[in-house]
Amino acid sequence: MLGRHGGVVLAVVAVVAVLAGATVAIGRLEVQPPTVVRASLWLGTVERGEMLREVQGNGKLVPEHIQWFTTLTAARVEQIHVRPGTPVEPDTLLVELRNPELELKALEAERAVAAAKVELANMRASLRSEKLAQETTVATLRIDNSTARRKADASAELGGRGIVSQDDAYSARAQLEASDRRIDLEQQRLSVLGDGLARRLAAQTALIDRLVTIAAFHRNQLATLQVRAGVAGVLQELPLEAGQWVDPGGLLAKVAQPDRLKARLAIPETLAKDVGLGQPAHIDTRNGLVDGTVVRVDPAASGGTVTVDVALTGALPKGARPDLNIVGTVELERLPDVLFVRRPAFVQPDAAVGLFRVEGDHATRVQVQIGRASATTVEVLAGLEAGDRIVLSDMSKWDESDRLRLE
Repeated sequence: MLGRHGGVVLAVVAVVAVLAGATVAIGRLEVQPPTVVRASLWLGTVERGEMLREVQGNGKLVPEHIQWFTTLTAARVEQIHVRPGTPVEPDTLLVELRNPELELKALEAERAVAAAKVELANMRASLRSEKLAQETTVATLRIDNSTARRKADASAELGGRGIVSQDDAYSARAQLEASDRRIDLEQQRLSVLGDGLARRLAAQTALIDRLVTIAAFHRNQLATLQVRAGVAGVLQELPLEAGQWVDPGGLLAKVAQPDRLKARLAIPETLAKDVGLGQPAHIDTRNGLVDGTVVRVDPAASGGTVTVDVALTGALPKGARPDLNIVGTVELERLPDVLFVRRPAFVQPDAAVGLFRVEGDHATRVQVQIGRASATTVEVLAGLEAGDRIVLSDMSKWDESDRLRLE
């Protein structure tokens, strides 16, 4: 019995020993890292030297000057003479509008001016007649006054000789004084009449001036119904059809000068904080590169981007036209003697990130401190050295691994 039990015990001990040995052996086995095809990865080499900081943004070519045409009054489209894309001169007639009510107001304003001018002519004739009548009255009184003065002088002399009674002499003197008084009053009336005539004529003249201004305003309104280009360029937009009714302020047309274009870029707001006026820029029209200078930076962001205007200093390539899609690069600064590398996917400036450094047939994750960033490169502050090769591709699917095997 003891022999049989002893054999069982030895067998159990042997099995346990085997299992323990297997466990130790398995624990000593090295876990194999995931395998990645090297050709599918985008690699970059860390360099030391001058790093050009720049930002990129998509955008369009837009005219430096656009002439907008809007209607001041409601009107109906009578006739369209030019369609978008047509070159125009300043006197080119684009579209004719019509507003019968406005035409009637203009006619009424002209009639009011004519009536006021006739009234002024009648007033001048009437007032001149009144003035002549008053002047005649004054002249008649002067003749009568002269006669009264001679009579008074004669009566005074004869009265002194006793030929004429004192009453007759006094009466002649009283008539002379009355005549003097009448002449004075009528002379004052003539003066007042003259002043009054001048004021009435001035008031009527001022009324005519106001009516002429109103008539001119209505004529100008009618003139605006004949929409002309005003500048030399190309008609960009004319969203009208004959017979259409347009409301005040409605867009009639846009004329641009195609040879005077600028670039309007949308720079990501995270990269636009260092963009400033006067910085050099390069515009890729996909048919050539054009140099330029930043002339405006929008103070507010919209939709995650900041609008930047670039004045073009170089010659436009063939085929450049308004609304052409472009890519613009703005140079921010040049950093001398720094470590830098092509920008890895999803890396932000001034951040610590884990990047895979290539070491033979393996790639090992290392912590890297990123500094300033550019559109295509980033500054390396710590974690890498010149000559190191790193994986630039998106490696988010390998977040759980710190080491990869490359094949």
